[in-house]
Amino acid sequence: MTYEYVPSGVCSRKYTFEIEDNIVKSCKIEGGCPGNLLGISRIIVGMPIDDIVEDFKGVKCGNKATSCPDQIA
Repeated sequence: MTYEYVPSGVCSRKYTFEIEDNIVKSCKIEGGCPGNLLGISRIIVGMPIDDIVEDFKGVKCGNKATSCPDQIA
């Protein structure tokens, strides 16, 4: 199933996930820091959603209250 998410408080604009059986099959991130977000999108492919949330939740970007990984979580 495909899910789209519009993050808040970060420079990325939209995340599109393809998820099957609680596993991320693909992830496309629009906007933001190209290298970092391409790396993140590659890392999470094949991971269970619960592991991604555990690893990424609460990660901050500089002085911001959130970050792209936190928004993915």
